Amino acid sequence: INRLIVHVNQIKLSTNLEPSNAVSAIIIVDADQYLLQLRDAIPSIWFPSHWGLFGGAVESNESSEEALVRELHEELAITPDKYSYDYFTEFTFDFGYCGYDVVYRKIYEIFINSDEYNNMTLGEGAGMKTFTKPEILNSLKITPYDQFALWMHIDNS
Repeated sequence: INRLIVHVNQIKLSTNLEPSNAVSAIIIVDADQYLLQLRDAIPSIWFPSHWGLFGGAVESNESSEEALVRELHEELAITPDKYSYDYFTEFTFDFGYCGYDVVYRKIYEIFINSDEYNNMTLGEGAGMKTFTKPEILNSLKITPYDQFALWMHIDNS
């Protein structure tokens, strides 16, 4: 455990990563595909070069839902109000061991069709792609918290 804490602290110090409240969206295309973002390969973000859900940090002046709308507009050029999105779950992370607060990650789900997917424009990240349930569960390098949320969603469907 001590080595893990030291390692995490080294990452934090070397990249200046600070935990913050965040939102993300499980985007389901045509009821059986999951849309994921390939994160950039830069060390200044959490889990570079991993697949993950679209979303990001909640700014101090906005609600979680406002952050979701803003992030998805920035990352996919969509307006989530046009789509039906529902709260799915929330994770909390206690970073007290390294001098930070408890933060949350709220996860929403959005169902879209392939025409809507084909009209999306990637605004952030190295790529986007849809994946099947087996691909997500067995063969991708996914950010750990998003992988757990996806597992919960897949197990629930």
